[in-house]
Amino acid sequence: MAQMGKTKRFGLCSAAKQPSSTVSGSEEKIIIPKMKTWNAEAVLQALASTVNRDTTASNYVFQDDSYLTPRTSREFKLYYLSQESGRNAAKYFINTFPRYFQKDFAEPHIPCLMPETLELQIDEVSERALTECIQLRKVKAAVDMFDQLMQMGSPVSLDLTNDLLDLICLYGDQEPAQDVPPEQRTNDMGEKHDEIKIKKGRPQRASDFLKIVWGENNNAERIFNMMPEPNSCSYGALIRGMVKHGSIPKAFIMYNDMLNNQLTADVHTFNALISAAPYLKEKYSEKWDLIIDLLKQMAYQKVKPNVLTFNAVLKALQRCGALGRVQAFPVLNEMKALGIAPSLASYDHFLGIFYKAASQAQEHKEIIQEVLNEVSGKSFAAHDPDDVNFFMNTMKICLDTKDMEQAYKLHSLLDIGENWKLLGDSFHQSVYYGRFFNLLCMMEHVDVVLKWYRELSPSLFYPNSQRMRDLFQALDMDNRLDIIPQIWKDIKRMGHDNNTELVEEMLSLMARDKHKPEVQQSFAECALDVKTLYKQTDYGRVQLNWSASSLSSITLILLAAGRIQQAWEILMLFKVTNRVPSEYLLKQFLDCIQMNNNSEQAVALVQISASFCLPLTSHLIKRVQQEFELNEEQKNTLSQL
Repeated sequence: MAQMGKTKRFGLCSAAKQPSSTVSGSEEKIIIPKMKTWNAEAVLQALASTVNRDTTASNYVFQDDSYLTPRTSREFKLYYLSQESGRNAAKYFINTFPRYFQKDFAEPHIPCLMPETLELQIDEVSERALTECIQLRKVKAAVDMFDQLMQMGSPVSLDLTNDLLDLICLYGDQEPAQDVPPEQRTNDMGEKHDEIKIKKGRPQRASDFLKIVWGENNNAERIFNMMPEPNSCSYGALIRGMVKHGSIPKAFIMYNDMLNNQLTADVHTFNALISAAPYLKEKYSEKWDLIIDLLKQMAYQKVKPNVLTFNAVLKALQRCGALGRVQAFPVLNEMKALGIAPSLASYDHFLGIFYKAASQAQEHKEIIQEVLNEVSGKSFAAHDPDDVNFFMNTMKICLDTKDMEQAYKLHSLLDIGENWKLLGDSFHQSVYYGRFFNLLCMMEHVDVVLKWYRELSPSLFYPNSQRMRDLFQALDMDNRLDIIPQIWKDIKRMGHDNNTELVEEMLSLMARDKHKPEVQQSFAECALDVKTLYKQTDYGRVQLNWSASSLSSITLILLAAGRIQQAWEILMLFKVTNRVPSEYLLKQFLDCIQMNNNSEQAVALVQISASFCLPLTSHLIKRVQQEFELNEEQKNTLSQL
């Protein structure tokens, strides 16, 4: 709001310097000062800038239904996909049966709430009908319409034919995936899937349905060969389609034919060829020579490169080994010399050239510092689909180099402008925050770790079981195990209480050392809460199974809190679950019994040790005989053992 007021004041001051009116004879001319025109969201953006993120709330997409607020990463994905699935289902019914949704209740009219026109409306065979098929992305219908026009001898304009080629090449001569539900797949598509299954000799995978391969002599090539005089757009569409769907050698053959016909490629065609160059050659020098040759041809044909061109070069250099590290800096400098601002994908590919493995991270530690110094304080916009990989991959480098300072600098970049939008989808965000939190647990004091833990979870980050183990290690290093009962509540909330390794590690930390009496009591309550989980048999829940480690840890925790009777109940579970107690546990148990001078329980403990045939039994008998006052019956029992 302050910025808005400031701008208006500048407008008023500039207007005051100008004469508000001029007198020409008897006429007076009024000059209206120019005012800044604000967009429709300006006031909302200003108000949003005055409010900080609520660290206790979940993601904003779930605010409409508090009951379905996710508590775990699994629930986040499930609820998000359910919500999206509901939208898609509603959209499907509206678009499939538009006649039932014709009444418009919205005032003013909202086009996106009304049924879309997905069915073909023009029945005649004409260019208008072909244009409609292309606009609705009906690949098969568009090809059939084109063939009918050619059979009728009706010529199709060059621009419209190029639009048809673009459509076919974009989807690999197949219908768009979202338009073909599994139950509506044609027999032709089923036969293709069977061919994939037979060819690969294994059961079908999801990737087989998603990956589209450029077919031999498909409709795109057939229509291209029917064109009397294909132009640059025709060649470009075919080349980009071949690169997109894996037919790289044919793409370069097509490009050579294009040059032989004295045609000029556009920047998008060159970008596709540059991105495909590393897959055509094997040696690093040959890959780089091919890229240089393409760049020279761009200069010769006076095609101006864009940011995607240099991103393709930098991405290709990741496959050029040591040669890529040599050429990376000149490419970035050339990019800046041409006045092309690097995008986040540019820096991501640049860092990927030098940081291919964790072992190389320390060798080029200064490079990430230079990159983060350059991007610091800048606001970026999306220019490349790979922009969303920058934060995730750069945080991995910070983790490999154990550089907390650079991690903070990278994280602060999210607060600049709308950079947070380039963090990626929920998967990218989860990986980014997971790596950031892992680095915090390794490098920072536990108070700082807990501060970030409360700030990130659950509004931005749902820690998995491994991240919770990292947090336990941080608590252990700084001797703050007294916070474990609080963390246990979060573990239950996030659904990790059925993870055996995590639960046993938490129990072992609480049982390892002696603490203040109030801390031991909180540990005992936490241990008893864990005990109840081994009895639960909820539907869909993985049941925990008792192990010797978990039984021993809970027993030791209860003994340390002075709860001998409850510890004795846990000790009885060793026999029930066919687990063997450790000698250390029995010694500690006898020490606690001695403090209460309970000879009857001491003899029972020796009997338990003898039932497991432990070598410690004779030692326990001697201790009981020496340290306790026994009656004749108890002495006879021990002598028999």
